[in-house]
Amino acid sequence: MSLSTTENTSSTPQLSPKFTDDELSQFHRDGFVIVRGLADRSLVAQMRQVTDEGLEQEIPPLEFEADLHYPGAPESRDATGGRTVRRLLQAHSRNIVFTQWLGRPALVSRLEQLLGVPVVMPLAHHNCIMTKHPDFSSQTGWHQDIRYWGFTRPELVSVWLALGDEFPENGSLYIIPGSHLGTLDRSQLDENLFFRTDLPENQPWLDRARPVELRAGDALFFHCKTVHAAQQNMTSEVKYSAVFTFRPHDNPPRPGTRSASQPEIILPLSSPIE
Repeated sequence: MSLSTTENTSSTPQLSPKFTDDELSQFHRDGFVIVRGLADRSLVAQMRQVTDEGLEQEIPPLEFEADLHYPGAPESRDATGGRTVRRLLQAHSRNIVFTQWLGRPALVSRLEQLLGVPVVMPLAHHNCIMTKHPDFSSQTGWHQDIRYWGFTRPELVSVWLALGDEFPENGSLYIIPGSHLGTLDRSQLDENLFFRTDLPENQPWLDRARPVELRAGDALFFHCKTVHAAQQNMTSEVKYSAVFTFRPHDNPPRPGTRSASQPEIILPLSSPIE
């Protein structure tokens, strides 16, 4: 089953400023949609440069693979590969290029279609550059992002921007279409709230899983309840992705939760209000 996406190549029309009706229908049905070429090459190149500098200099805040103890990760920061970075945290504050990305009308207008006006970006979740390195990258089990978040309603959208090509061999995301519409019982999850792969009742969902293949500049929009996972990077090149999360203005974080532990940003309107 191929993924329905918006193409932005020389053989297709110029990128639309908003989602089409078909794309909106796909998002509401499947819990995700891909927009090809949403970020141009110059923007991606600048983000890559910032990422390379952050990794080379270990500019904090950072999250190391060894910190999470996921399958395949080094046992500790002192072990071989223990300084392998999993995420450069607080991406928005690292360079103005991320502010420029978050203010792009072609991005904001799509978020407005999904979330209403104005769109709010929590700084407590995602707001990072995901890095998946050869040899020491880990596996991320099947999960919903909302599992550790605390908001009034489970209504948030994340945008995953590929800063290079992503495919199964280098650890691209896998996603289960329509999983955002289901209700998961606690018994279907393990102690860390990952979707269990050893239960027969979970297998029909897992059988629907599809890889998300992206090229540099492509953006994946996905619902916070959409179940997804990622494997290890089996290639010789590092994979980079910039990820940010957004919410409707009337869906604030619950007081006292990690979701409320940092400030939030209101995105500029994609077009003036008449």
